[in-house]
Amino acid sequence: MSSNIQIERVCQYCNNVFTARTTTTKYCSQKCGGKAYKERKRAEKIGKTIKEVNKTIIHPVEEIKIKEFLSINEISKLIGISRRTIYRMIDRNELNKIKIGTRTIIRRSELNKYLEQPKVEQQIKSVKPVKFEITDYYNLTEIQSKYGISEKALYDTIKRNNISKVNKGWYAYVPKRIIDELLT
Repeated sequence: MSSNIQIERVCQYCNNVFTARTTTTKYCSQKCGGKAYKERKRAEKIGKTIKEVNKTIIHPVEEIKIKEFLSINEISKLIGISRRTIYRMIDRNELNKIKIGTRTIIRRSELNKYLEQPKVEQQIKSVKPVKFEITDYYNLTEIQSKYGISEKALYDTIKRNNISKVNKGWYAYVPKRIIDELLT
């Protein structure tokens, strides 16, 4: 059944005036109809992608917020700091960890307690010069030759026992009293 209707309409894609033969015609040609269809489908795909991105970004954070125990990865996503920084906080005993097998988790209350505690601002104190008597100190080479210890073992011992070193010129010095107690 053909129609003899002729209606002046405006194309919804190119905005040109055309004569339509039906009351439902939206486009002036098949070319404009095809372009409008492609544009509509492209917009639908972009909308789906945006929804998926929002779902993957926002949804996990919402799930993390209600959990009682958090993994290292979840804490890094929640706070926005690196995993390594969290491990350093654990090493400094700023956060208490719970080990379950090989997994490290942290209680939500521990994290909140850490985040809510006020940070003490470090004040710059005037450093008083320490009186340095060379006779009270060994340099590292002297220790190695006197006790027959390797360089690595010496550095590990100094680090493990938190022995303070004094740097003078090319050499690093450590107190004789402490080294003699440790290595004799």
